[in-house]
Amino acid sequence: QVQLVESGGGLVQPGGSLRLSCAVSGNIFRIGPMGWYRQAPGKQRELVASIARGGDTNYADSVKGRFLISRDNAKNTVYLQMNSLKPEDTAVYYCNAQIRTTSSTNSKDYWGQGTQVTVSS
Repeated sequence: QVQLVESGGGLVQPGGSLRLSCAVSGNIFRIGPMGWYRQAPGKQRELVASIARGGDTNYADSVKGRFLISRDNAKNTVYLQMNSLKPEDTAVYYCNAQIRTTSSTNSKDYWGQGTQVTVSS
């Protein structure tokens, strides 16, 4: 059984910062790419940022220069540092990871339960 547990969401004023964390636990052989997605009310889930196991990163245009994704492979954890937050960043943020549970199985997508981020004055 694999679990992704997110933390760090909350309410912040415009211009503020938050740091999200997502820890992976359970029966893990190897974690591949990890990422953060978000879904605002009435909108589709969208990719915010992703990071390969070796550290290559990718960002949505809307967050470039403000958000920073990182990972600690020893801790099976991915982070999202969010700076200069705007009201339009308000959403539920979901952690995603592509995980192999044994050496003979293919990667499978796993998701966290989501954490609410609200940017409001």
